[in-house]
Amino acid sequence: MEYTDLHRDLIEQCRRGERNAFREVYRLYSKSMFNVALRMTGMAHIAEDVLQEAFADAFTSLDKFRNDSTFGAWLKRIVVFKSYDYLNSRVAGFEFLEDMEQYDSSEPEPEFSEEQLANEVKRIKEAVAKLPAGSRTVLTLYLFEGYDHEEISQILGISESTSKTQYMRAKQKVKELLTQSHSHER
Repeated sequence: MEYTDLHRDLIEQCRRGERNAFREVYRLYSKSMFNVALRMTGMAHIAEDVLQEAFADAFTSLDKFRNDSTFGAWLKRIVVFKSYDYLNSRVAGFEFLEDMEQYDSSEPEPEFSEEQLANEVKRIKEAVAKLPAGSRTVLTLYLFEGYDHEEISQILGISESTSKTQYMRAKQKVKELLTQSHSHER
């Protein structure tokens, strides 16, 4: 199945080596792809490196783009792979959290003012950044990038059950970190 890609003509210009087209593609996609890399790696300078490598790979591999998805989706997969490769090369495999505990998700959601919400978002980002690389990767791919566990297992070369376990443990660890930081603020 071929998807309609708003930038198909621009990609064709890139395939022909037109420099302005490369610049335009970079302009169109760099911010969102940087954000993907930043969520994956947790560090802006690393995300920038990942972004540059991903664009270089994408531009030199345009012949592999088959229009079976949008260019943005294809590029996002490259960014995810590059981010994961970076994390995997810096950390020896996946780090597993011990003794996963279930928690009660039936508690009512609190109401927040805009300032409280901004502070809560900051706390969540800080908690996610403290996760081990493997857990952070699975959590990011699932929650923020919208991949399901089957796709995550294929991307990371792990089983689907490992993806689910990593995700559950990551959520639990974030909850623990948020509870700890909340008790320290009092």
